[in-house]
Amino acid sequence: MNKRLISIAIDGPAGAGKSTIAKRVAQVLEIEYIDTGSMYRALTLKVLRNNIDPKDEKKIIEILSKTDIDIKNNHIYLDEVNVNEEIRENIISKNVSYIAAIKEVRDIMVGLQQNLAKKKSVIMDGRDITTVVLPNADYKFFVTASVEVRSRRRFKELLEKGEANITFEKIMADIIKRDSIDSNREISPLMKTPDSLLLDTSDKSIEECVDIIVSRVKEVI
Repeated sequence: MNKRLISIAIDGPAGAGKSTIAKRVAQVLEIEYIDTGSMYRALTLKVLRNNIDPKDEKKIIEILSKTDIDIKNNHIYLDEVNVNEEIRENIISKNVSYIAAIKEVRDIMVGLQQNLAKKKSVIMDGRDITTVVLPNADYKFFVTASVEVRSRRRFKELLEKGEANITFEKIMADIIKRDSIDSNREISPLMKTPDSLLLDTSDKSIEECVDIIVSRVKEVI
């Protein structure tokens, strides 16, 4: 199966299950999983740690020029330090869309992502993978779920992590706001391409979704 390079692109809104599904597909097909969102999250973490306003484009572009972001074996590294856990905090989720909307930031990140896909078989998930990063991907999917389902999943995840001062209503409001930012930004907005298979995870298990993607890929390879 790995005799030729294959690319799988997955887009979709926050909380739809993209990353969980993509990781599992990568394991089944024995290809590399690239969580593009983690790259933007890592930069957001550094921005917040340096007390920079997430809407201050000039300072964010400046700090990015002094930042090293890398993905190795499904781990995200910020300036050579593993930040897998830190980038999943709710404060990062609330601010990452502002960072990701900056054109100069996206240009640099997209270049890094495309270079990874030239070297190995990959599955990538994010907001603009099917439209910008891998427009010629062998397989394209748009993974989504209802706002209620996505909010419930995120709320449960944060509770299990022991995060305090959260409510279901606040989480839902944050997700709706993030959806709006991601879908209406001028640069690389979140959208479903005509050639992407729609996969609604609202009433499907992770394994059901994985089976759908794997079956579609194996029809051809």
